[in-house]
Parts: sequence; structure tokens; C-alpha cells
Amino acid sequence: MKVEDKLALNKFEVDREVHIRVDEQICDRCEPKDCLYVCPAECYVIRDGHVTFSYEGCLECGSCRFSCDRGAITWVNPRGGFGICYQYG
Repeated sequence: MKVEDKLALNKFEVDREVHIRVDEQICDRCEPKDCLYVCPAECYVIRDGHVTFSYEGCLECGSCRFSCDRGAITWVNPRGGFGICYQYG
């Protein structure tokens, strides 16, 4: 089974309040753009020349927070009852 197929099995309770914010001004000056490569769910993409983030499919792993050494990513836990619900089996 491909990673994309496995990710499709996860259940998400999407909140209207985002739990990750990206400062585009800082990202625009970033050359390596590590967030594009460390996110296993590929939530970070470049659109119209800017790094954008789609929180709806976020796995809440925190990889992006640790990969950004410029402070462009503000990451907090989702509110209770929202976010990803992992199911085993």
C-alpha cells in the first residue's frame, strides 16, 4: 500500500481555527524551504511563488516546527476533539 493510500485512511476532524500559521514574509527569504520536504503529509507546497500550508490533512507530527530554524512556523496543538484521529487495524 502506498503512503498516499495509508494517509487516506486517517480520520480528520477539521477545525475552523488553524493550529499552524506560516509567516510568508520569512518564508520568502528562506532558501532551503525545508518544510516542503519534511512534512510526511505534504501539507506545504509552493503556490504563486509562496509557501502555503493546508492544515486539513496535517498529521500533527511537528516535523515542520523543528525543520524551520527561522521562526516562520507557529505550531500549537489543535483544540480538543479536533485534528487527526489515528486508527489501528
